[in-house]
Amino acid sequence: MSLESKAKYSGVAMALHWLVGILVIVSWQITVAAEAAPDREARGEIMGNHFALGVVIFVLVAARFMWRRFNPPPPPLASHANWERALAKITHLAIYTFLLVMPIAGWIAMSSFGSGISVWGLFEVPPLPVPANEALGEQIFEIHSVAGITLLVLIAVHVLAVLKHAVVDRDDTLMRMLP
Repeated sequence: MSLESKAKYSGVAMALHWLVGILVIVSWQITVAAEAAPDREARGEIMGNHFALGVVIFVLVAARFMWRRFNPPPPPLASHANWERALAKITHLAIYTFLLVMPIAGWIAMSSFGSGISVWGLFEVPPLPVPANEALGEQIFEIHSVAGITLLVLIAVHVLAVLKHAVVDRDDTLMRMLP
């Protein structure tokens, strides 16, 4: 299947899409590993990677928005039904909302403990000027966890929709996001 370049996403958009997708899965798996950690100290060390990835994901998603502002995506395929276009728009909006709000919520939660976020020792995102409130920080982390599960469900819906287009409809939806 060969698509005209106008029907495909740009190389930068593709790279950001796949990179963010991979990093979200890695970040999720880090939390799974942290849950299995033998003690609180080990869990904290493992979760440091999750926090750092949250910063990276936030920056990459923000970059994708900036890129998209000046490099609009290709129009939907003519073969997509109106309900598919509407559902895709809602799902993408929800995914992007979670990808932006979740790191901010994590930053607020960390700040509630008086902590910044170290990005692998390269630099630190300082804590926000919020009052120390560990109980609030824990509540935000709980909401963050539920939001993470919701994000994974949305990503599964996204992947299933792409598979439906590839296997059932046999259209070029997937090819538009592949180099």
